[in-house]
Amino acid sequence: MKKRHTLKHVETWRQEGAVVVPKFFKRNEITAVIDDFAIIFPDRKAEMNAMNKKIKGEVGNKLPLQLSGKVMGKTTVEQFRNFENIPFDCSHALNLIAVHPALIDFARSALNTSQVRLYQAQAWAKYTGEADFDQAFHCDFGNHTLTVPSEDECLNSITFIIYFTDVTEEHGPTHYVNRSDSKHFEGIKRFLKHREDLSHQLELKQFERSAAGPAGTLLAYGIDVFHRGTNLTAPEGFRFAITSCFKKAGNDAIGYTAWPWHFSKPWHKIFEHASADQLSCFGIPVPGNSFWTEETLSLAQLRYPNWDMEEYKSSAK
Repeated sequence: MKKRHTLKHVETWRQEGAVVVPKFFKRNEITAVIDDFAIIFPDRKAEMNAMNKKIKGEVGNKLPLQLSGKVMGKTTVEQFRNFENIPFDCSHALNLIAVHPALIDFARSALNTSQVRLYQAQAWAKYTGEADFDQAFHCDFGNHTLTVPSEDECLNSITFIIYFTDVTEEHGPTHYVNRSDSKHFEGIKRFLKHREDLSHQLELKQFERSAAGPAGTLLAYGIDVFHRGTNLTAPEGFRFAITSCFKKAGNDAIGYTAWPWHFSKPWHKIFEHASADQLSCFGIPVPGNSFWTEETLSLAQLRYPNWDMEEYKSSAK
């Protein structure tokens, strides 16, 4: 497989904590994922369009998204109305995009390891007018670890946000601040002292960068990087994105999702189409691992009848 990231991308991520890679995914991959978004979030686009037309009829052409008197953005439940964990009840296109071989390859390079684990992955759809998506700058370590970010970025994790629709400044791109810029004014230390420090937010805003880009664009960032969601202002606009988070295998300090907790979801959609390497990202033992015995192979086949386990069976000891 041809690499979709470069050494420069990895170096920038390690030094600055964030890097944008335009057109990381190909057109056929993008189209298949968009089709699946329509399945898992049915009728949402039509409802949003109807709502936008109603708003226009009442207040003219300006959508009331820039709230007067708002000092700083906030993270709200409404922003996550269309936010679902994998696996999804749709095709394998969306179910496997978070563990695409090119993403796994990037994560391995960035974290300097041969074994990575996926610990979070979601589909996220946003629609103009559905919510106020403007957020304050924040870091993700708060719900990815019970401690704080390591000084060694390879002992933290790498988060990917991938856009599967064209995202301009009117379509709510993520804004972020390079690590070297945020460190000028105490960075995380100041954030932990006072999370709603308006002066800190204004200083961060001076250095914010945009991850806007065409469909297929990837933003890779670390859990210590300040970033925020921005508003969708394009009339009848929408943004389809996937989040995918990887850590080093065995790094128990980092976590988010216990995949077995979602046992009732359609895991067969993944098992029936994923490679052994992709399944290993979910913690499934690789072929040849001592876990695989005649008994465990038999039981696993009963749980997932259509899972092609030939590679596991042929390498079992």
